Amino acid sequence: NPQFKGEWKPKQIDNPEYKGPWVHPEIENPEYQPDDMIYRQKEICGVGFDIWQVKSGTIFDNVFIGDDEKEADDVANEIMERVKDEKKMKETQDDEERRKEAAEKENKKDDEIDKEEDMDEEEGGDGEDKGEDAHDE
Repeated sequence: NPQFKGEWKPKQIDNPEYKGPWVHPEIENPEYQPDDMIYRQKEICGVGFDIWQVKSGTIFDNVFIGDDEKEADDVANEIMERVKDEKKMKETQDDEERRKEAAEKENKKDDEIDKEEDMDEEEGGDGEDKGEDAHDE
């Protein structure tokens, strides 16, 4: 289109009264008193989690709620040690299962090979016997 002059933009007119971006006024509040315990709850009756997961079977556990950072670190270290031990046990179990599956596959292959050899011997053995019998007569 030869008449195309670029993307359309509205025309701007100067505003002689423009003073810049608006900044809200800060007004002193004489009744304000800082409260460092404002978020402290005396009793928590329930906790809710909104969890979105892609993979089914995800386990969500080891929740700690507290206000002591040192206690939280201690609990986290204890949980991490337990998780390491659980991972080791899981890896050992997985290795055993893999070995069993590999042994079963190997046995299955050996059984199939034995069956094929037996079939070959039966087919070949019968033919040879019949041929010799027929030739002897």
